[in-house]
Amino acid sequence: MQNNTNPMFNNNKFKLGIFSINCSGGLAMTTVKESWLNSWENNLKIAQLADKAGLEFILPVARWLGYEKGSSFHANVLEPTILASALLALTNNIAIFTTVHTSFHHPVVVAKQLTTIDHIGHGRTGLNVVCGWNTIEYEGLGIKFWQQHEERYRYSREWFDIVKNLWWRKEPFDWNGQFFKLKDVYSFPLPLQKKIPILNAAGSNEGKQFAICNADYLFTSMMDLAHLQKNIKELKEQAKLQNRKTPLGLLTCCYVVCRQTRKEAEEYLHYYSQEKADWQSVDKIINLAFNNTHSFPKEQLHSARNRFSAGFGGYPLVGSPDDISKEIVALYNAGLSGAALSFVNYLDEFPYFRDEVLPRLEKQGLRESYKY
Repeated sequence: MQNNTNPMFNNNKFKLGIFSINCSGGLAMTTVKESWLNSWENNLKIAQLADKAGLEFILPVARWLGYEKGSSFHANVLEPTILASALLALTNNIAIFTTVHTSFHHPVVVAKQLTTIDHIGHGRTGLNVVCGWNTIEYEGLGIKFWQQHEERYRYSREWFDIVKNLWWRKEPFDWNGQFFKLKDVYSFPLPLQKKIPILNAAGSNEGKQFAICNADYLFTSMMDLAHLQKNIKELKEQAKLQNRKTPLGLLTCCYVVCRQTRKEAEEYLHYYSQEKADWQSVDKIINLAFNNTHSFPKEQLHSARNRFSAGFGGYPLVGSPDDISKEIVALYNAGLSGAALSFVNYLDEFPYFRDEVLPRLEKQGLRESYKY
């Protein structure tokens, strides 16, 4: 029997999740000794802490090859689908996403995998669809990387149409498309959820249209509130043209440095992201993103070098609990539905965020009180 138990559809006005715990370093490109160790034990500990704190989701990253030889950043990565299945079995309420590249995984296999882990988690899984941008991985794995952006998204649309049909149809079916020829395919059992939440990051026009037509949440980057508000306005106007049955949610990535005072937070930010930055990885990723992705405004990529060392170009939540709660309120007022959070060391830093920031957000009316 299908249900609606996924917390991504709960009543909290601003959803919160933990991002990239399955990758060495998390999202901070730094050489500090406390940099995130992405062991299974650490992943389980932070997932259970986030679960008990009432956060909505865990979002692991799919990464197959590190960005730069000689750097530990994202060279060590736990595979997200297997990780999600294990975390779903050992948590109670939080949604656990997996991240899947359309070019790396067959849609029939993905449909079955997602259904399986949805049953493991009693209806709490989600899918982050990646249509491709990292040429290092495509070339390394010997997989054709379409230089024509439009063709890549045509492929991904057909890929996802197959996945959705496998989740919805109760009878075997044939598929005769441009990229896939399938005969008598099916995927039983069906998912427990009536609607598995779909995430998709998009920057190009093709990417935005894919997300607007298929995703529950579009994962968008932001350099500042003015850029965010302009982007959200455009996205909502485009979503109206598609006659969506449900509103399009908008998420972004934020790196968090929360301390008792703003001075302490800014000093630590400077320490890990400037004095101890892994500039080799930073420059490699900026150049890769500049050439192959539309998710970040190209005119701002190089000027945002410090933001990449601090948290992969995410939006800064830096300061005291009051500072950070006020900033989150500003993000909500700008039109965001939530944020995926990263920390230099999730286990060391998340408890303070939980104890000090979450109650402030409850008082602001962005989140309901959560007791465990």
